[in-house]
Amino acid sequence: MTTVFIVDDQAMVRESFASLLKAQPSLAVVGQAGDGIEALAGISALPAPPDVVLMDIRMPVMDGLEATRRLLEGDGDKPKVIVLTTFHLDDYVYEALRAGASGFLLKDAPSAELITAIGVVAAGDALLSPAVTKRLITNFVASAPDPRPSPARFDVLTEREREVLRLIAKGRSNPEIAADLVLSAQTVKTYVGRILAKLGLRDRAQAIVLAYETGLVSP
Repeated sequence: MTTVFIVDDQAMVRESFASLLKAQPSLAVVGQAGDGIEALAGISALPAPPDVVLMDIRMPVMDGLEATRRLLEGDGDKPKVIVLTTFHLDDYVYEALRAGASGFLLKDAPSAELITAIGVVAAGDALLSPAVTKRLITNFVASAPDPRPSPARFDVLTEREREVLRLIAKGRSNPEIAADLVLSAQTVKTYVGRILAKLGLRDRAQAIVLAYETGLVSP
């Protein structure tokens, strides 16, 4: 059972998400909040952190960006955060990635896409919705600071692993990387796991941040 906590300042949006998720036998909604402060308090009061938090960005009192940052700081078990976004909020992408968000989803995404997204993130992967991936990365790169070269950081990677990392940073999915490199999807998945482990990264989202920040890839 995957547990989900919903954070959005619009009650109707929260209830809509909650109704949808409660209808799924594999999902359980363990709480809701209307702003970042309520979210942090509600999540800390739970006996265990939720597996996934659906986090709106623009909210009163404390926005989703700051709430994500505070929620994921420190040690211990942490939930995966899916940021609910719209095209006009793309400027938040870079900071949300740096804060530890595992992915992004359009607020008006189809129900099936939301359910799939929760499963993907709960399983430990990162989600950059196909509908917004390329644009999000483009805007993320535009708002990122100048690269800080750190070639030694990648000495632990093989040349093939670096190649896979470059493609991850370009927003390519595992099947797309497999096609590009003429590998099986399972082999690519293995490479991705090794890359994250060697670099001490949580997921693909962090890999994208690192690749651009260090200049491994450029816009």
